[in-house]
Amino acid sequence: MEIQSKPPNVQSWQPSILLFSSVHGNPNYGEALAKSILFFQGQRSGRLPPDQKITWRSNSGLSDGLLAGVNLTGGYYDAGDNVKFNFPMAFTTTMLSWGVLEYRETMGTQAAYARVAIRWATDYLLKCATATPGKLYVGVGDPNADHRCWGRPEDMDTIRTVYSVSSSNPGSDVAGETAAALAAASMVFRTVDPKYSASLLKTAKNVMQFAMQYRGAYSDSLGNAVCPFYCSYSGYEDELLWGAAWLHRATNDVFYFNFLKSLGADDLPDIFSWDNKYAGAHVLLARKALLNKDQNFQSFKGEAENFMCKILPNSPYSSTQYTPGGLMYKLPDNNFQYVTSITFLVTTYAKYMKAAKITFNCGSLVVTPNSLLALAKKQVDYILGVNPMKMSYMVGFGANFAKRIHHRGSSLPSLASHPQAIACNSFQPYYYTSDPNPNILVGAIVGGPNQNDQFADDRTDYSHSEPTTYNNAAIVGPLAYFAGGSHA
Repeated sequence: MEIQSKPPNVQSWQPSILLFSSVHGNPNYGEALAKSILFFQGQRSGRLPPDQKITWRSNSGLSDGLLAGVNLTGGYYDAGDNVKFNFPMAFTTTMLSWGVLEYRETMGTQAAYARVAIRWATDYLLKCATATPGKLYVGVGDPNADHRCWGRPEDMDTIRTVYSVSSSNPGSDVAGETAAALAAASMVFRTVDPKYSASLLKTAKNVMQFAMQYRGAYSDSLGNAVCPFYCSYSGYEDELLWGAAWLHRATNDVFYFNFLKSLGADDLPDIFSWDNKYAGAHVLLARKALLNKDQNFQSFKGEAENFMCKILPNSPYSSTQYTPGGLMYKLPDNNFQYVTSITFLVTTYAKYMKAAKITFNCGSLVVTPNSLLALAKKQVDYILGVNPMKMSYMVGFGANFAKRIHHRGSSLPSLASHPQAIACNSFQPYYYTSDPNPNILVGAIVGGPNQNDQFADDRTDYSHSEPTTYNNAAIVGPLAYFAGGSHA
């Protein structure tokens, strides 16, 4: 859930804090990259394959979709619960796909594992988009019932309600994001599996048409099935822009360019997340101006640079706060979701700038690609343990990492060690214990420290200790960049 409030006062990041990073040397970005992708196996719903590496997980949600008479097995649980929310799942898929598209060369053998992670989501999203004509399924599992229960996904007996949008109950936001995910993934699979790629792109076009034709926010259609968990706070126009931008990149069809231009003036936020896509769309569209020298996309270059000027700590236009240890601090609830998503945009725009051999200005400040990369590296290093607490916020990475994460499957004994079902209301001994979680969710990135760089490693403190798929999806690209030896 995204809390719409301003963070408390946070000290400015002083340039001297950059020294903190150099004292400790570089984390092993290649190891972190592999673990950031491996994490997704721990979030899998459905029937697990023989090569499953996170072995404390087992099959779950095998009757998902049954209540609507369709097969909606597969996909990912969004965080530490057992619900499949398609809005953040689709964003996760788009960001994983963008990461592969931009950083495939430095991913090495991990590119194949990233494709597997993407396909686990897109196989499910394809079912959601094609199972019933005129409907887009957008979630499985009653979130209110699920959140009252602390149980393993393998034991689930909470109601697996199926949610959908349609022409009479529209959801342009979730449809636009689903179209973006399918279009981005279609490019990932274009050469390795052309038939699958074509299926993804065809479905993306149909879902985007639905998003454009039947306007409305899915929060209005579905109410407390998605709110306050994944309300579309920013409205649906950002997803229409984002979806059209991805379909334009996948097809080069002027239809999508004309549509996104027809949306008119859009927002210029200082945030990027599963909810608000404007900044991501601007960076994606600016690529055409920088790499293809296409003047039609020049306005998006200006919007992307406006965003960077709001993020950089020494910019006169900065509206971003930083902790004393140098961490970008946006909101108190799962701050790392913003850190990883924004860091992806910062890294990727720097990559485009390097290719185009350009700089830009924030007032009197000249911004070079290395200015952006220094900031991106600082954020990545902080997550990996170069921080005042010397705490790795990636589970299973480094000597000192978060061990009491807010995650049902990780905190409860596995089926192998406890074959008997664990009842929904028998969770207290597992939830409140100060012992570390019995199952290590390798690669998971938790919510992060507070505004003073402090982290309690407390399972009950979900705002700081809960991992999510979108925290991880967005950091895969930057980790691949730095793993390739590209250091600012």
